[in-house]
Amino acid sequence: MNRVVHPIEEESYRRLRARLDTSHFPPLTRAVVERVIHSAADLEYADDLVMDEGDLVKAHAALHAGAPVVVDVEMVGAGITRRETVCRLKDAVAGPGLTRSAHGIRLAYEQVGPGALWVIGNAPTALEELLTLDADPALVIGLPVGFVGAVESKAALRESGLPAVSNVSEKGGSAVASAALNALLYHPVPQSKETL
Repeated sequence: MNRVVHPIEEESYRRLRARLDTSHFPPLTRAVVERVIHSAADLEYADDLVMDEGDLVKAHAALHAGAPVVVDVEMVGAGITRRETVCRLKDAVAGPGLTRSAHGIRLAYEQVGPGALWVIGNAPTALEELLTLDADPALVIGLPVGFVGAVESKAALRESGLPAVSNVSEKGGSAVASAALNALLYHPVPQSKETL
């Protein structure tokens, strides 16, 4: 993907790197950490985010091979540039023991099946629902925000063993979730035997 980086973004990254050394991170981890920090102007994400470089390499390949991208809310989808996303929240209905966000995840899974990249930045119940499905995801970016259920749902994601990007604290949200996906989207695709 040929992407022209605006001078303001270049300067923002220069300032970020002047305040925080990210050079020790592997390439895709660094890309995700920096883009999330950039989106939130919050350096604490460097110690708060949890991910595995091997999982990111596989997810990067799946994303660039055309795997579907599913989001929990349209705000996350709006932040993902240059890629169509699936969001079924508008079609979802809350019911006994089921939030509208969770139902939207069920509907999205029925539509896309296994192998998608899931980007959840709003509702902990959406992440909880995804963990009950046999989604076989390429990656779960689980960064819901909030005081109720966010920490617990992200801990459950890490405990599930699924390939994931999450964080330990209550922080998160649509902007940081879409930023994590954009980091993979913007990162160059290796040519032939070239490695990341």
